[in-house]
Amino acid sequence: MLERVAVLSDIHGALPALEAVLAEPDVAAADLIVLTGDIAAGPQPVEVLDLLAALGERACWVGGNADRELVEARAGRSSPHDVSNWAAAQLRDDQIARLAALPLTVTLPVAGLGEVLFCHATPRDDEEMVLVDSRPERWAEVFAGLPAEVGTVVCGHTHMPFTRLVDRRLVVNAGSVGMPYGGAGAWWALLGPGVQLRRTGYDVDAACARVAAGSAFPDAAEWADEYLRSRHSDIDALAVFAPRDGR
Repeated sequence: MLERVAVLSDIHGALPALEAVLAEPDVAAADLIVLTGDIAAGPQPVEVLDLLAALGERACWVGGNADRELVEARAGRSSPHDVSNWAAAQLRDDQIARLAALPLTVTLPVAGLGEVLFCHATPRDDEEMVLVDSRPERWAEVFAGLPAEVGTVVCGHTHMPFTRLVDRRLVVNAGSVGMPYGGAGAWWALLGPGVQLRRTGYDVDAACARVAAGSAFPDAAEWADEYLRSRHSDIDALAVFAPRDGR
């Protein structure tokens, strides 16, 4: 039984944001760090993967759609995102192999929460959309076949943190470390015995400058300005994503 679990999702190759979260005392003291996908698709993919790999068994990795797309891009199937195609070309073969082997879900026992299933988007798919205001019927659809003993599902994908009940099952979205929608800072979650949605502040101006200077991605400065500064609000994101949750 794990007493404390830190959940980091949607890092998207943003090294300064990741470093800020890993420096948090509660993350450093956690029994386990679970990465719920979309880890490297961004301007500093090699550096982010190397830093996370150095955590060894303290980190548990789950795959996301952007991780899969990096593997596919390396194999010649281009992503619609320029940063993903660029990032795929930067990664070493061992890093691509690691991303290719990531599981869709991991289930772990957490104190106070019981059996917790960790995934990127939903337990059955790495890119389908569920939102804080998705209909009960939509949640029932994406949770169909989930074992009854799983009382909590932790996800990411939409870059907006929330907790809500869905037919007696707790759903937690940890938000995004590197591409937050709704407010600057690195968002993550701490589990055990309850759930805390956390935001780590850091010097965004310095981080943007560092990404622009340190990344060879041609649009690194623009990427950092858009995403590290959280130019997109949660309302903007909900409006874009809502048609994709089946409503």
